[in-house]
Amino acid sequence: MPEKINQPAGPAGKEERSLNFLEEIIENDLKSGKYKSIVTRFPPEPNGYLHLGHATTICLNFGLTKTYPGYTNLRFDDTNPVTEETEYVESIKEDVKWLGFEWKNERYASDYFDQLFEYAIKLIDKGLAYVDDSTSEEMAALKGSPTEPGRDSVFRSRTIGENKDLFVRMKNGEFPDGSRTLRAKIDMAHTNMLMRDPILYRIKHAHHHRTGDKWCIYPMYDFAHGQSDSIEEITHSICTLEFVPHRELYDWLIEKLEIYPSRQYEFARKNINYTVMSKRKLLQLVTEKHVQGWDDPRMPTITGLRRRGYTAESIRDFCERAGIAKRENIADIGLLEFCVREHLNKIALRRMVVFDPLKIVITNYTGGGEVLHSENNPEDPQGGVREIPFSNEIYIERDDFMENPSKKYFRLAPGQMVRLKSAYIIKCEEVIKDADGNITQLNCTYIPDSKSGNDTSGINVKGTLHWVSLKTAISVEIREYDRLFKVEDPTDEEGDFKEYLNPDSLKIVSTALAEPSLAKAKFDDRYQFIRKGYFCLDKDTSASRVIFNRTVTLKDGWAKETKKG
Repeated sequence: MPEKINQPAGPAGKEERSLNFLEEIIENDLKSGKYKSIVTRFPPEPNGYLHLGHATTICLNFGLTKTYPGYTNLRFDDTNPVTEETEYVESIKEDVKWLGFEWKNERYASDYFDQLFEYAIKLIDKGLAYVDDSTSEEMAALKGSPTEPGRDSVFRSRTIGENKDLFVRMKNGEFPDGSRTLRAKIDMAHTNMLMRDPILYRIKHAHHHRTGDKWCIYPMYDFAHGQSDSIEEITHSICTLEFVPHRELYDWLIEKLEIYPSRQYEFARKNINYTVMSKRKLLQLVTEKHVQGWDDPRMPTITGLRRRGYTAESIRDFCERAGIAKRENIADIGLLEFCVREHLNKIALRRMVVFDPLKIVITNYTGGGEVLHSENNPEDPQGGVREIPFSNEIYIERDDFMENPSKKYFRLAPGQMVRLKSAYIIKCEEVIKDADGNITQLNCTYIPDSKSGNDTSGINVKGTLHWVSLKTAISVEIREYDRLFKVEDPTDEEGDFKEYLNPDSLKIVSTALAEPSLAKAKFDDRYQFIRKGYFCLDKDTSASRVIFNRTVTLKDGWAKETKKG
């Protein structure tokens, strides 16, 4: 059963951690003199957008060469022209840079197509590869099972000359898709099913995003991967656990080709609850319009997290805290939310926004109003202050008033006093209702000598409310995003995983009013809407429509719901 990685109990600083198993291997390799420096690579296939699982791999590969002497290459595994697009290449580069990493060399598996073809010829010349005319169904029938050996193809006995001639003709485009493959000649009785004469090349007449129509044969991943590592002299080729059975073929090909001995190491893929990490399933969500696109803020894609307001620092922190393991594990999304809260608390600008406005008239406040001041971030001594207009007409949250309060209700109620954040103490004197009995306005009085920062009233109140001035408030749209799925593992439930989508993963508030400083909000800035959560400006914002996305709530509400359940 996968191990579960939970969020920390509190905001304590990071403890000194021990080396993970990859760091131990590298330190031993460097101390023994096996390598003077290390070379790693991040090798995504450009067939979709990167997600949190990729972020773990990025942080691992680039992080190792920040810790130890060496460098990391960005190499695109572009061996399947049907699913790959330049759009994905550019998005991947943007995501890696946004996470804070720089690669030394930008490489593509397609850079090595000529070299890989020559490697294939070398295997044929050694009698270690042959052209097979079998269909995929025929090959599967001969493959055997984990407990039964496979059987040789009738084409396995072709001569070296015949194999070379057919392979060159495959390259020249003489045969249709699927009619022939090049297979390694290893052992059809091997205990590792992947070693039973695996396919090295297949025919695919398709336009490639970089090489155009030059090639109509393309190497399989297992042939391109290790050889590309070797060409780049990668010392530590780090993969996820599903590639453990592939390591034997990785080593066999390098040995038989007599090329640089790159070495593969595996770690456990990072899964996260309340979401899915499969590119195929994420693509379904996009194409079936369950989400607005790859950058929908509910998606676990890096571009979606960026749009939602997550910071690169918080994602790197999450990857470090979640750690690297040799066994499958599930990271609690609460840990990611903890990391972003911790970072945003330090950098977010404090602002006041009222989501469901209730009007208050301060009957004894005379004059046109005044400008108050409030700190931008109490966690940042250099954060400065901002101006907040105040007047006799303001808005508070409708939920911050109760006509018939309970005994321990400390917000506004008839005859009860509260403090307005960075302003004055007010007291509710009168409740105004419409003909239907709905509360439309509260008439209050204020205590003139209770001004925040200069309070001489001697009055202590337990409740503090956020507010905005009626005269200067601006209208904004709020998009409150939450977890995409309502169950921890939607792929482990019965039926279609999409049946478990959270119907409340997006709520739009169109009635919100904000203090006027948010009219100058910047896309790169992060905000804490006081008592509401952390927010950022959305890309859909225009001159006539200001939109904010909720990154995360101030506290983990899901933990409470889980305890209730």
